[in-house]
Amino acid sequence: MADSITGYAAKFNSETTIAGEFREMLSPGCFRRTLRENPDVLALLSHDVGRVLGRTSAGTLELREDGTGLWFSLTPDPTTPSGQEAVGTVRRGDVRGCSFGFRARAEEWRDGGARLPLRVITDADLFEITLTGAPAYDDTSASLRVANGAPSAARLKAEAAMRRRGIL
Repeated sequence: MADSITGYAAKFNSETTIAGEFREMLSPGCFRRTLRENPDVLALLSHDVGRVLGRTSAGTLELREDGTGLWFSLTPDPTTPSGQEAVGTVRRGDVRGCSFGFRARAEEWRDGGARLPLRVITDADLFEITLTGAPAYDDTSASLRVANGAPSAARLKAEAAMRRRGIL
């Protein structure tokens, strides 16, 4: 069994600020339709389509929605430079978050009052998830699962540090 990278590419009911212009939040179920329609979703490094790590149609990327958000399991190819980079940077804890590429099919806008307006995504076409060191949503996650199913020692140490800082 090969090493895999697992985590949450997106979490529901979590706000972030987009480009200093508005806040954004994902509604539970916003990926349900697109996942049901079985799209060919890619897993990338830093939104770079030249650095493909996996895809749903190849069986190297698994996606599912749960009560927390969009969970993923990715099995990158360790014989490719991108696969080696993904495993290495996640193992070390340098990359521990995700982002995603999508198109909103349905959204709601709420007045922010003294704050920025809030965009709530209720239905999204999902094209890709990406491993990144600088995610727009800080509470996303990516961790390495070694072939025996246990997290790496470096990952456990990084998660403990994040818990102490209140990130996890």
